[in-house]
Amino acid sequence: MKRTLIALVALLACLGTARAQKIAYVNTETILGEIPAYLAAQSQLDALSDRYKATIETELGKIETLYQNYQSARQSMTAAQRQNAENEIISKERVVQEKQKIYFGEDGIMAQKAEELLAPIRKDVNRAIEEIASAGGYDLVIDLAAVQGVVYKNESLDITRRVIERYFENL
Repeated sequence: MKRTLIALVALLACLGTARAQKIAYVNTETILGEIPAYLAAQSQLDALSDRYKATIETELGKIETLYQNYQSARQSMTAAQRQNAENEIISKERVVQEKQKIYFGEDGIMAQKAEELLAPIRKDVNRAIEEIASAGGYDLVIDLAAVQGVVYKNESLDITRRVIERYFENL
């Protein structure tokens, strides 16, 4: 009896303090896909990435050729010559790995360039989302591009189109 009374009081307290929340969602992939500056920046990043990948592939090709030459001449080499050739190949592989890290690492050139080109656009999109959310009295806005496992969505809660319009109004 005492537990039931406590549970009832707790339930009433929760119901009394709860308020309806207004929720909406956006799809930032859709929004960014309609921004020419974002698409241009993404193209620039893709071209830069392709250039760095080509550089790495060229160097890996040279290492592969060096290795093939080593394999074919290995039988005629002295132990010291084999060791020197192996060390050279390993050294060149390490240089390529370091270049990959410099180009594509977490703090690499590509990450820095992406931050430089895309951060201002994302900041403006986030500002547009915040403005629409504030004006509409939304307590929560969910980004469908960042959330996995959405099973159902009510189209009336989608504010993506309004965010796109606000983004371009703010330019």
